[in-house]
Amino acid sequence: MIGIIMFAVALLMLMFGFPVAFTFGGVALVFGLIAQGPELFAFMPYRIQSIMENTVMMAIPMFIFMGLVLQKTRLAEQLLESMGRLFGGVRGGLAISTVLVGALLAASTGVVGASVVAMGLISLPVMLKYGYHKGLSTGTICASGTLGQIIPPSIILIILGDVMGIPVGDLFQAAVVPGVVLIGAYIAYILIVAWLNPKMAPALPDNGDNRAQQVKIALFSILPPLALILVVLGSIFTGVATPTESSALGGVGALLLAVCYRQFSWKMVWECSRETVTVTAMVFAILLGATAFSMTFTYTGGDTLVEHWMTQLPGEKWGFLILTMLVILVLGFFIDFVEISFIIVPILAPVAESLGISMVWFAVLIAMNLQTSFLTPPFGFSLFYLKGVAPKEVTTMDIYRGVTPFIILQALVLIVLLVAPGWFGFEV
Repeated sequence: MIGIIMFAVALLMLMFGFPVAFTFGGVALVFGLIAQGPELFAFMPYRIQSIMENTVMMAIPMFIFMGLVLQKTRLAEQLLESMGRLFGGVRGGLAISTVLVGALLAASTGVVGASVVAMGLISLPVMLKYGYHKGLSTGTICASGTLGQIIPPSIILIILGDVMGIPVGDLFQAAVVPGVVLIGAYIAYILIVAWLNPKMAPALPDNGDNRAQQVKIALFSILPPLALILVVLGSIFTGVATPTESSALGGVGALLLAVCYRQFSWKMVWECSRETVTVTAMVFAILLGATAFSMTFTYTGGDTLVEHWMTQLPGEKWGFLILTMLVILVLGFFIDFVEISFIIVPILAPVAESLGISMVWFAVLIAMNLQTSFLTPPFGFSLFYLKGVAPKEVTTMDIYRGVTPFIILQALVLIVLLVAPGWFGFEV
């Protein structure tokens, strides 16, 4: 039971706000010394070396760099302005344009915080100005900003692919349809709300702008990032390049877009590089702590105990899947997706494989579930990102109420993906 006690202590310390990487590493060190002594960590340097030489994980800093460069080219601002003009005449049009821009930013940047902050600064004041309901406005921004978790190229899919031993390209392909379905669910919900209560999402007044000119401006804003998405994902799906190689291609492509938008400067490159190093160091520090934790957990027999419990659940495969999804959903209320990916998933993956569950399907289920963790109070990161840039009249409770319907939508899509995987193209 040492492993189980160690797991409970780590979760408790996280809830008290201790740094994630040091919590996992410190707890592993203390319980490892108690269980077996210093010799338990003799192979730790080799594990660290293996992590540092992992070519799949090299894609993470490159995709982060690509997202940061695109963020600083005013891509989000131009997309939102042009899409807002196109759909503004439709009830809920501004909210729909926010969802579509969120999807494009997700596929071109994959950085949730950047997407939410950009749309919070640009889209939220416009929606409030034209009388949009505060809850619908904030919920739409938070939900669309988190699409970067499921729509490729997604950092979480790269991490899950490495942790679960699945080709990242397969995960990217498998996640496309669930991502599109989720976008469709968001748009359908906005249209229904606008139809039932036009005051919540009114159409924008016609200002007499030339329609052809609006379409031209919109295409100018949409086509360059769309071309980058097609090049990056297309090179992976066709087998021309590995995810690591395509991530480098994406970084170069983002710099070329910065030149096209006349936003390139060496200062911008330096700032993006520095932020990339900061985020990447955070991810890898957590990974090192998680590696020590999982090693101690395994040596103390915790994985065997968990596997025994999970395989004895009523309903076998379905009992395991339902319990797993519920546990990840609840943990997402309190801890970040990176910790869940590095700590919880390695424990669950062998059990899933032993039960004959498709690992690609299981990984996409987890990614869809982890996306919800960005929206769930009290520690949903998207809620904090938006609150930090929202006008004073938007309260925390407005944001909480606004995201609730979108959390329900995500849960419904997750349930459909769980019970009817064939609809999404999975063979299980």
